[in-house]
Amino acid sequence: MATEYGQSYGLGSGSGFPGDTGTRRHRLPAGLRAPFEARSLREFGYVLLGLPIGILLFTFAVTMVSLGAGLLVTFLGVPVLAAALAGCRGFGAMERVRARALLGLRMSDPEPLRMKKQGAMGWMGAVLKSGASWRSLLYAIVQFPWSVFSFAVSVTFWVTGWAMLTYPLWFWVFPMYTGQDGLQLYGDETHGIYLDNPFEITVTALIGLLFTLVTPWLMRALTTVDRVMVHGLLGPSRLATRVVELESDRGVVVDTAAADLRRIERDLHDGAQARLVNLAMDLGLAKEKLKEDPRAAAVMVDEAHGEVKTALQELRDLARGIHPAVLTDRGLDAALSAVASRCTVPVRVEVDLAERPASAIEGIAYFTVSELLQNISKHARATWAAVEVWRVENRLMLQVVDNGVGGAKASAGSGLAGLAERLDAVDGILVVDSPAGGPTRITAELPWRSDPATV
Repeated sequence: MATEYGQSYGLGSGSGFPGDTGTRRHRLPAGLRAPFEARSLREFGYVLLGLPIGILLFTFAVTMVSLGAGLLVTFLGVPVLAAALAGCRGFGAMERVRARALLGLRMSDPEPLRMKKQGAMGWMGAVLKSGASWRSLLYAIVQFPWSVFSFAVSVTFWVTGWAMLTYPLWFWVFPMYTGQDGLQLYGDETHGIYLDNPFEITVTALIGLLFTLVTPWLMRALTTVDRVMVHGLLGPSRLATRVVELESDRGVVVDTAAADLRRIERDLHDGAQARLVNLAMDLGLAKEKLKEDPRAAAVMVDEAHGEVKTALQELRDLARGIHPAVLTDRGLDAALSAVASRCTVPVRVEVDLAERPASAIEGIAYFTVSELLQNISKHARATWAAVEVWRVENRLMLQVVDNGVGGAKASAGSGLAGLAERLDAVDGILVVDSPAGGPTRITAELPWRSDPATV
């Protein structure tokens, strides 16, 4: 496994919008700069667009579904209802684009239609059976009242805040309106209250400033509800997401198994098989020379004996790489101790398990630790390492630590990335913490399944 040591490992941070390259330092605190940030303007634009779009979605959904439900007594109700759901799916796609552009929401598209039959009947059946279609319909219905509420609250706070904040300016420009000084707060037939003195103007501006500073955070809370609705109703369902993950994991398992078979075949062909062929030829020559030159034949047999020992050692190494006998007979503690003894640096091994996991999980754990120790031997330039194995509820935890140069990362194409894919195929996790200069701490989690033989 070729792991990249000596390089930095880290994650960048950003807002998710184009042009945002990471965390920026600002002189003003977040509360003061929020009204002028592009994010606040985008969220306000999302709320403004939400009302007309909500009216359109609600009107279309209620009208078409009511029409389709009313026509279900005839055959025409089925295509009308299917058209209503298809339209809601189309509006849902538009809403996902709007949420990605204005809210920075990162989400995948829902599962596509699965048509068992071709033609109009197959399409209608797929639309009516799709859970994404009905979730889109539900979104069209619930989004309308929420868009009315968020529009009313956001526009009221936004307009009121900026109007009161800028009141001193337009009072100065228009000191008298309709024959009266200032803005009228209350009036009846006998008297009226006007904002026309410096104290009242200052208080009005301060209240407007408070409204202006609060409005972006209020809209952020309102659009958080929109994010939840869009992600929950217009995104992929948990079941569909899980199916996609399992399909991807199945592909990884198949590819990994095929790669392992090719590796075993290559090792057998280039190693033990080639030695056995040469051994057979040498023994054949020794047999021919046995009568003519017994001493030369004895030398050739002695060389052949050495080749047999080498071939047997290669076969043992190959079998140990597949599934060592010590792992089957004595478990992880003994097997990992044997692997640690072959590492180029001293390794401390601690295995705290009250029982053995299932053989498949045990084999993956052994392979993971073996690969990580090989990386330490080849790349880390460490003077010591430690392996710890323990169980936390329904998870098997592995941790390998070394004091090497650090910089390991699970980037695409690296050995750690391949190891992470192997673990992900069985719902495992690989976490790499390896700053430049070390130390390196790699933690792996595997699902715990008890060994049936011990249950």
